Amino acid sequence: MDPRVVRTRFAIVAAGTDLFLERGYVGTSLDEVAARAGVAKRSVYNNYADKEELFRAVVLTATGTTSAFVAEIVSALEEPDDLEEAMRDLARRQLRAATSTRLVRLRRLLIGEVSRFPDLAREYAERVPGRVVAALAAAFEQLTAAGRLRVEDPERAAEHFAFLVLGSSLDRALLGDARELDDAEVAAIADSGVTAFLAAYGTG
Repeated sequence: MDPRVVRTRFAIVAAGTDLFLERGYVGTSLDEVAARAGVAKRSVYNNYADKEELFRAVVLTATGTTSAFVAEIVSALEEPDDLEEAMRDLARRQLRAATSTRLVRLRRLLIGEVSRFPDLAREYAERVPGRVVAALAAAFEQLTAAGRLRVEDPERAAEHFAFLVLGSSLDRALLGDARELDDAEVAAIADSGVTAFLAAYGTG
């Protein structure tokens, strides 16, 4: 693809993301997106037929970081020397990412528009929490086979892990608590979640 087209699309999606987060879906126009991106109106319409298509691009672009986190899960839990420490580190990274201000604002935006974009919400759920749970489940299954965990239902165990780590913190963030957790809070919440998980599924 022409690098100029790539740069233009990046600028449009970045501007669209900022405006949707600032003004909501209804309050944003493609003309405003063009002005914020510093491109001609025609450039926006050449790349995105309408506001709905741009909104979809904004939401799905935000799922791109999931692949990197899934790779981190595979790497962190593949024959770790210290399983508990590896899980604590992974849990801290997961909690920081899931409660970051920008991602929380995007999730709120998508939740607010779920009646308008039900298929997009389902796709986001599959691409983000769904992929993370699947990666955790696969890792827990392998760790069970290696005798390091006792997991009968890997998918359910992965859901338990995710809720123990994210649960109430993510709920509070989605419901309006704009304050990001500091490092000490992240460590305390994530570590206690791992402790509870290993109490249920560990072999010790």
